[in-house]
Amino acid sequence: MSSTQPAQVKALSDKILAEVSKVIVGKTQELKLIEACLFAGGHVLLEGVPGVAKTSMAKALAGALGLKFDRLQFTPDLLPSDIVGTYVFDQKASDFRIRQGPIFGNIILADEINRASPKTQSALLEAMQERQVTIEGTTIPLPSPFIVLATQNPIEFEGTYPLPEAQIDRFLMRVEIGYPTRAETIQVLKNLRGIMETKVRAVTDEKTLQGLVPSAIWSVNVDDSIRGYIADIVESTRSNPAVKLGGSPRAATSLLTSSCGMAAVEGRGYVIPDDVKRVAPFVLSHRLVLRQDAVLDGVTQATIVNQVVQSTKAP
Repeated sequence: MSSTQPAQVKALSDKILAEVSKVIVGKTQELKLIEACLFAGGHVLLEGVPGVAKTSMAKALAGALGLKFDRLQFTPDLLPSDIVGTYVFDQKASDFRIRQGPIFGNIILADEINRASPKTQSALLEAMQERQVTIEGTTIPLPSPFIVLATQNPIEFEGTYPLPEAQIDRFLMRVEIGYPTRAETIQVLKNLRGIMETKVRAVTDEKTLQGLVPSAIWSVNVDDSIRGYIADIVESTRSNPAVKLGGSPRAATSLLTSSCGMAAVEGRGYVIPDDVKRVAPFVLSHRLVLRQDAVLDGVTQATIVNQVVQSTKAP
């Protein structure tokens, strides 16, 4: 792979960040995490209470990337066929043909994904993992690149369903979008008209992204000591007494690719321990299943990951 790819990713990342920042105030850290995930070829789960710009952030990113964009508004009555498509009868041809669903875009905004039933949520599973869908026995590949940006309200909210573990594991990262600071809120109120009227400009295209996603991360050098560090972190999640199910091998590979993505976004051709520390809470937290007594004691997945990262010796 070309050694110039991390530099290309850095330059493109900066352009995307500058464009999205025209309509999203603050959230630089969250946007960089999402960019790292995108360049690693993964999917992102954006979580937060209603009204913190999760959907706006996803739409702005899609606009800056300049790819075919489709939005899926998840509701309790949404069916799997509404996502992947179905066969319809063509009267002119006197035959059935496939009517493709909105999943056949490059960037899919799955808005409020946990408001649909588990059966409908599972319709995304094959698409996210295999980059293909099956409609009544016919397998159809999805466009490349293919990225799902899903938003989710906290599960305590009325009318929400928790995502199945198998599906939530398909998201490379879960990024929580919190409330803005007081200064950021004032900035939004001050520039409200400009924010609402600004049209996000595409700063890249499909061909460019096909050459970088996910090939750029394979040009990032990873030392054996970093691989050992990642293995130690994942192993520590499994041995933690508060954890019922720790990080799987997929969690380890996701931590590696996310660290490479972060290094590339920062323009480096090699991974450092700080890259691993930076992405670990967003890669591992949603993959841990805690013991019930730990949950009752107020222990959270994020707490466990932070403890593990802090207690694991870095190379």
